[in-house]
Amino acid sequence: MLKRLVEISRPVLWVNTIGTTVIAMWLGGDIWRWDIIPFLIWVTFPFNLLIYGINDIFDQETDNINARKGGMEGAKISPSEVKPIFIGVALTNIPFLIYFAFTVPIAAMGWILAYSLFFYFYSSPPFRFKARPVWDSVSNTDYAFPLVFIPLAFGNEPLWFAAIGLMVWSMAKHTFDAVQDIPQDSYVGIKTTAVWLGTKGSAYWVGFWWLISTGLFAMVNIPVAIVNFVIAGYLTYAIFKNPVPETGRKLYRLSIAFPYIAGAVAGVQLVSAMVLGLYP
Repeated sequence: MLKRLVEISRPVLWVNTIGTTVIAMWLGGDIWRWDIIPFLIWVTFPFNLLIYGINDIFDQETDNINARKGGMEGAKISPSEVKPIFIGVALTNIPFLIYFAFTVPIAAMGWILAYSLFFYFYSSPPFRFKARPVWDSVSNTDYAFPLVFIPLAFGNEPLWFAAIGLMVWSMAKHTFDAVQDIPQDSYVGIKTTAVWLGTKGSAYWVGFWWLISTGLFAMVNIPVAIVNFVIAGYLTYAIFKNPVPETGRKLYRLSIAFPYIAGAVAGVQLVSAMVLGLYP
């Protein structure tokens, strides 16, 4: 069962939570600090089980007719797996939340709770943000929340250009990734932003927010902003050129690789600065 829960947590997407946590530490001025370890453990298997396990529970109807589900892009669960997933989410996340409640400042804890609840109610009733146009994208700003609560937990001020930039970037990426699921979501009555706007309208939406994110990233790091502009520009142009859900499906692997590439660009700069003695 543990192996199955790990599969449901989609390890290929853990970079979205691990990466932001590590980058938040770096942006706070630390290459490494031991008190980051509880956060890093939490944002691997436990938190990703919360994100994707809860999603799989409440998306069984649409997942069962989605050809891309059943592999690394998402599990197809059976009704008998619902209870073990709920138990797994509770047992792996609640202890961390209790620990953080006693060890981090109240401001950081507020963002941590928002991080958890936004992801939970993205899929779960009564809010189920994923079935509410615009709200589904807005709720995905929580991917950037570690850039806020990690600095606050360590007594630092968040780098707001980076945090807000990643928030709007996440809004765009969520809608881009949802383009490929427009037929399935429409069939079962899930009205995402992508369903609401249609493929061409979604291209305008993601292009706008990715352009805003490029400007905000440029206030922090020019190379990352350039990489963001190039990849986001290509993905947006491709949807404009051939505005059908299949285009989003074909480009999904590049969309998954997007944060890996941008993170590598940031990481290379950090290592280079360390080697050259430029890092304070």
